[in-house]
Formats: sequence, C-alpha cells, structure tokens
Amino acid sequence: MPSILAVLLILGLGLSQRTTTQKQMLSKPAIWVRPSFMIPKGRPAAIGCRGAGEAVEYQLHFEGGLSASERPKSPPVMNWVKFPIPAMTSHTAGQYRCSYRSGELWSELSDPLELVVTGLYDTPTLSVEPRSEVTSGENVTFRCQLETATSTFFLLKGGRSSRPQLRYGNLRAEFHLGPATPAHRGTYRCFGSYNNHAWSFPSKPVKLLVKGDAGDTTFAPTEHTSSDYWDSYELTTGTHSQKDHFLWNHMVQNLIRLGLAVLVLMALMGLLLEDWLHRRKSGERTHGASRRGCRRQL
Repeated sequence: MPSILAVLLILGLGLSQRTTTQKQMLSKPAIWVRPSFMIPKGRPAAIGCRGAGEAVEYQLHFEGGLSASERPKSPPVMNWVKFPIPAMTSHTAGQYRCSYRSGELWSELSDPLELVVTGLYDTPTLSVEPRSEVTSGENVTFRCQLETATSTFFLLKGGRSSRPQLRYGNLRAEFHLGPATPAHRGTYRCFGSYNNHAWSFPSKPVKLLVKGDAGDTTFAPTEHTSSDYWDSYELTTGTHSQKDHFLWNHMVQNLIRLGLAVLVLMALMGLLLEDWLHRRKSGERTHGASRRGCRRQL
C-alpha cells in the first residue's frame, strides 16, 4: 500500500505542475476601438478589450504606461470590458494595449492599437492625376497640399479595410498608385500631420473610377468601399485561433483538475483502507492472545 500511495502522490504532483503550466498559457487579449481609429477632436470613443472567460480584471496601457483598470460586470459570462474616452484630444491619441488577469496571473499585452485625433490643423486639398476617371493600366497619382507647413501626409481610401499611406513633405506630397486596377476604385481623402497620431481636418473626398480593359465602357466590379470616412471601424488583434487555443487550454485545465481530485480521493480512500486493515489485524492479534491466555489458566 505505501508504494501505491507514493505513486499516487508522484502523479498528483506531476499533474499539479502541469496545471500550473497550463494556467500560465493565457491567450493574448484582443483590443479594438469604436467608432473609428480616426476620431475628430472633442468626439467620444471607446476602447474594448476581450480576454479569457475567467478574466477578473483588465488593464489598459497607454504609451507604455498603465492608464486605467476595469473589472467585468458579470464574470465569467462577460469576458470583455470597455474603456471610454469622453473627448478625444492630442493627449489621448497614441498607442494603446491591454491585458487581463485570471486568478493570480496576468496575460501578455495585446497587439498595439493606434488612435488618431483629427481636426487639429487646416484642411488640405486633394487632387488626382491624370483625372478621376481612368482606364485600367493607367498610372494614377494623388497630390495632397496644405497651406500650413507640415511634415507628414496621409492618404486613406474609404472602407473598413483601408490603411493609411504615408508620405513626407513640407507643403505637399504625392502618392503614386502606379497602374490603376479595379481594386483602386473608391473614395480617397488626405490629411496633414506633424506626428503619426495628430492629424489635420480631412480633405474633401475625391472619387476614383477605374474602367475595365480598353474598349470596355462599363466599370469592373470592385470591393465594397464607403464614401463616409466616419463609418464604424474595428481594429481587432485577436484571432479565431487564439480563441480556439484558449478554449482548448481551458478544457485541458478542467480535465487535469478533475484527474487530480480523483487521485487525491483515491489516496485518502487508500489511507482509510490501510488504517482499517491495520486496526483489524491488531484486533485479531489481541483477541487471539486473549484466548490463548484463557486456555492456559484452565
């Protein structure tokens, strides 16, 4: 019996160490912003952070330092929190990350989320060459000009999947798109800036139309674009694989805990059984000795 108990204890310790290792494998949280990563000065916004189902606390980090802390309202059902920004300014624009706590362990930081405040400088002028309606294959160039001297210009195409193109310049900058394709069709605006997180007012929109092959007078089908730059835009750094990874870890942890509990219960039952057998043998020896003593007296 002692050898069996030793084996059970060794297995229990091994599973306990494995459980600790699994707990340390917290998935990276996802971070996003609404209504857009570009927020006009004075407008509100909200940053969301989503972690594991057992997250009990979230922290928001701004430019490398702790900015805010929040607890889910009803864990573990609600596994995300919202960090509101009442009014966007140049002091609240920048890089954000978030993390969460499950038990006593903290996750790693999320991927960075870049927030931009707009409406801090004059309004630039955007033009396109050779014209706003071109044939597929023609070279297209956008020119962004600002009366007030700046250092950086950004060109954005409308739509949720757009990402800003950056060019350096003083009063103007050129964005060469190269040979036009149907994918270039859409609505464009530009911004001027002195840094990556504080931009000017947006220029007036310029719509680029791209025809198909030469001789085709119809527009080729393209991806969906939006002429409204203030549509909801979500930048989510979490992926489905991260969610699946968390769910798998959570299931493994529960199975390990259950197995460890069964082993502990078996060990306790073994100890009780060993004690009962020991008492029984002691009782039998005592009873036998008593009977032999009685016989000798007779």
